[in-house]
Amino acid sequence: MNRELKNAVNATNSKAQYDASAKRLLGQKIILAHILVKIVDEFKGMDPKAVVDCIEGTPYISIVPVEPGLTNIASEKNGDRLIVFNTENEEINEGMIRFDIVFYVRMKDGLSQIIINVEAQKDEPKGYEILNRAIFYVSRLISSQKERDFQNSSYDDIKRVYSIWVCMNMDENSMSHVHLIKEDLVGSYEWKGKLDLLNIIMLGVAKELPEHDGTYELHRLLGALLSQELTVDEKLIIIGNEYDIPIEENFRKDVSVMCNLSQGIEENGIAIGEARKEEKIILNMHNNGFTIEQIAIATDKDVEDVKAVIAGKKPVLA
Repeated sequence: MNRELKNAVNATNSKAQYDASAKRLLGQKIILAHILVKIVDEFKGMDPKAVVDCIEGTPYISIVPVEPGLTNIASEKNGDRLIVFNTENEEINEGMIRFDIVFYVRMKDGLSQIIINVEAQKDEPKGYEILNRAIFYVSRLISSQKERDFQNSSYDDIKRVYSIWVCMNMDENSMSHVHLIKEDLVGSYEWKGKLDLLNIIMLGVAKELPEHDGTYELHRLLGALLSQELTVDEKLIIIGNEYDIPIEENFRKDVSVMCNLSQGIEENGIAIGEARKEEKIILNMHNNGFTIEQIAIATDKDVEDVKAVIAGKKPVLA
């Protein structure tokens, strides 16, 4: 395998590992609790440590499929048919799109639940409009509740859902709540139902960390947590000292792993960029009449490698 291809493979592998580490950190209950106290009305003003106890079980991280028909799975227990989130057959469905993080939260009344989905994006996608994807995800969180959280036509039992999208490297810090509203066109009849069932939160985190204040408190926490620029110690100081978050060993390890992977991604990216520059130089020299031998001497490459680049058979070796 030539070095550029190897670097590309390593960068892809590092990126996948980085994404997995980022999701594990974001999926820590104390981090999710900080998100909830800033977004969900019922938890605003609460101590995040108290909200941790409201998060039920262990959040599902990258294991629940998004695709219709695959989000739920049927099973049996004590003779009863159960419908639960599908967390099986991970290897078989390797290419499947999955929710980043999904979990249930118990409300302060101890009875009602809401469903929370958190999605992490390194930036705003270019291939599609992100709000369209968020609408699809939140719709799946509603529709997949049938036979799992409510039976038959018991639509009054639908649980409120939040799909929270954390988009890094944005031009500015922002937060938007996209939800249903009622607009009377003729008359003002009060239709029965819950307009608050469907909630999308778009949370943009700027490249530079904001100051720690009430407005940008969550942005600073998430920016520090997922930053590719800060060192391990810088992250842990902000997270531990400013937010009073206990730094347990597994948390510290994930922060360290993510920082190391971030450095690896950057180094691989530089190596790939340098190789592509050399490839461009070879092609430019060829187009300007230099012989293959002259190009090989000038670029310190083997003649066969130069021929392969010119023929378009393979990228240049770094």
